[in-house]
Amino acid sequence: MTRLSLADVTLRRGGRFVLESVDAVFEAGRLTAVIGPNGAGKSTLLEVAAGLLRPDAGEVLLGGEPIRAIAPRRLASIRAYLPQSPRAEWPVSVERLVALGLSPQLPAFGSLPARWQPAIDGALARFDLLALRERSATRLSGGELARAMLARAVVAEPRLLIVDEPSAGLDPRHAHEAARQLRALADGGCTVVVALHDLDLAARIADEVVALKDGRLLAAGPARDVLTGPILTALYDMPVKVEEEARDVSIRFGD
Repeated sequence: MTRLSLADVTLRRGGRFVLESVDAVFEAGRLTAVIGPNGAGKSTLLEVAAGLLRPDAGEVLLGGEPIRAIAPRRLASIRAYLPQSPRAEWPVSVERLVALGLSPQLPAFGSLPARWQPAIDGALARFDLLALRERSATRLSGGELARAMLARAVVAEPRLLIVDEPSAGLDPRHAHEAARQLRALADGGCTVVVALHDLDLAARIADEVVALKDGRLLAAGPARDVLTGPILTALYDMPVKVEEEARDVSIRFGD
């Protein structure tokens, strides 16, 4: 089980605060949505949480251990991180692109080691990529590449998964399936942290929500407690109405 916590995290860029005194806890077996307007600091928070950016102050702990003290190879075996709008620079096949999520020791050329094939096949199937396995990654559409990158992120069954806007560029069917896969990972014990603009999606899949505004923590807690009209109105500086019907939550902006 992998608990991730940020304590009093502060980061400045160009003399201004991007994150200021942020405290957040991401529990194993829980899916936490990070929400907020553009420029709120969501992507920066995810980079700090993943150990890719070192804050100017505060600490990031993974399993009670400072993340900066964890050797890169060991961290890579625990954590998978997928940034917003990833790109494929090399014309490798989709299958090999996905396989890169398993180990930095994969051979540059030749066939993939047989012992990894079931995991690769499973990840391709989970994101509807079996028919595209031989296609060059540089010839994928934006949505197809987004699915391939998600498959690469989850192929090794990480204990911590951090994803920035996983549904960006996906059609409704594949966005729904991606959300289902992230939910399944959390249900299986993974710590899942996801930055989202889609609040209806956050309401459907998140256990917890962290709300950022101007680099500061506005609210954090169970999704039902954070995704409320007053909190969202303060977060986005416009009227927000939250309607609940049975198990569904609908969030509407404007009067």
